[in-house]
Amino acid sequence: MGNPMELILGKKFKLEVWEAIIQKMALNEVACFKVHKSVYKNNLKMKLVSRNVDKFGEGRVSLVPENTEDMWHAYNLISEGDFVSCSTIRKVQMESATGSSNSYRVRTTLTICVENIDFDTQACVLRLKGRNVEENRYVKTGAYHTLDVEQNRKFSITKAKWDSISLERVDTACDPAQNADVAAAIMQEGIAQICLITSNMTIVRAKIDQVIPRKRKGNVSQHEKGLTRFYESIMQGILRHINFDLVKCVILASPGFVKNQFMDYMIQQAVKSDNKVILDNKSKFLLVHASSGFKHSLKEVLADSAVISRISDTKAAGEVRALEVFYNTLQMDPARAFYGKKHVEKASAAQAVETLLISDKLFRCQDIAQRKEYVELVENVKDSGGDVKIFSSLHVSGEQLDQLTGIAALLRFPMPELEDESEDGSDSEED
Repeated sequence: MGNPMELILGKKFKLEVWEAIIQKMALNEVACFKVHKSVYKNNLKMKLVSRNVDKFGEGRVSLVPENTEDMWHAYNLISEGDFVSCSTIRKVQMESATGSSNSYRVRTTLTICVENIDFDTQACVLRLKGRNVEENRYVKTGAYHTLDVEQNRKFSITKAKWDSISLERVDTACDPAQNADVAAAIMQEGIAQICLITSNMTIVRAKIDQVIPRKRKGNVSQHEKGLTRFYESIMQGILRHINFDLVKCVILASPGFVKNQFMDYMIQQAVKSDNKVILDNKSKFLLVHASSGFKHSLKEVLADSAVISRISDTKAAGEVRALEVFYNTLQMDPARAFYGKKHVEKASAAQAVETLLISDKLFRCQDIAQRKEYVELVENVKDSGGDVKIFSSLHVSGEQLDQLTGIAALLRFPMPELEDESEDGSDSEED
């Protein structure tokens, strides 16, 4: 209090709003500002409480997840056999001196050896089942318990071996530069999906499915009323689920002219009701063609050049571009594009991999030896100067990569011998 403090603009403030506020202040001005809690809450990232990992990779990391994406990171960090500690509620039965028993709930901290992992994407809760390994006054050692890892609650993970992929994910989860800054409303007549596209997830916030009456000769009023109800539902969904203070771009995509008709309707309604949210953010809406109103159409939408130029600084755009380049190379120069673990490993051994595309789903396999092989493959590609892109299986591009075995590679130079090997393999299968 009273001590001078130097703030340098352009140094990535934790909240961008502070930089805007400071620029509006006059010299020697003392000011008080109120910032809506949504601006602060949505800028929070996973909090790293402590990290104690020795040179052999053994150790403990304590974290506090702050949002939905943090929960996804936690799901990818925890493996079967890990020791996880967190606060939980346990039902305890006590017997009185008279022989009557009473049950009540107590909050206690347990450490379990994880045997089963379940991630509920809707409730955003990570459930871990396993045996208690540290006895306390309420739970005996060896007793089964289910821990619920939730937002804003500290948990700790102890691993016998923290590999490079896990440590890199901890760094990514705690990086404040990672933001959910793209939204999309994909639609066709009667069907719409409102999605948030983050660095690691495509989250469907709302699904709209309404029956729109067909046009009848001489009577189109029922059809037009149905469309009006449909467009109103989409508009309300956008207002309810999209935070325009954070989102840089809102993609409206559809086959035909549905997106254009909806945009006209939304602007008309915003003018009538003087809806400042829509009117002030009109420039953020981008109209793009899509083949349908279903989630899988996001792949082609995100590959559109107009969309790429608007979201060029996001991780999602980088993944989509890499996958697009892979498909083009596979078609035009197949000796430089391969997928499948066997072929990618051989290309890596020859230090031929320029870009490795790999799904995070492969790192969640229960076979520890197999996970280790994938980790070593990633490290070998990086050591040889290659680029590694880890795709989220909850992202539309990750879903597509999973259809190609979850692993693919673009090569620095052609390896036709791998192509011949593929053909020999298919011939032997036919025999």
